[in-house]
Amino acid sequence: MGKMTIEELRKIRAQAKKTINLRDAKGKARITVHMGTCGIASGAREVMDALLKAIEDQGIQDILVTTSGCAGLCSHEPMATVEYQNSPPVKYVDLDAEKIVEVLLKHAVNGEIVKEYALAIGSEKMN
Repeated sequence: MGKMTIEELRKIRAQAKKTINLRDAKGKARITVHMGTCGIASGAREVMDALLKAIEDQGIQDILVTTSGCAGLCSHEPMATVEYQNSPPVKYVDLDAEKIVEVLLKHAVNGEIVKEYALAIGSEKMN
């Protein structure tokens, strides 16, 4: 591999910074994708990829994206939790790439819980 130019290095830096910003955003909501072994086996990586792509495509900068291990509900994976400050978390289950984008846009961005995919709010189970 030959020497890189300053411009090539700047492009690499900008791309890396953009990726870091997606995961370290300061803002109104946090989405945690549960990425335990059971979640990954059920498609959590695809859910995470779709979430990060939608955030980038939409230019969203005020949503924090994190990961966690198993939430203890393996039969409902892939799962994600949406949290707003001073509000109980909402746990979403049986997700796929399309559903997580809907959760992102409706709940994390606009504050509207997507009841069709929600299992629980805080410790209260959804009906």
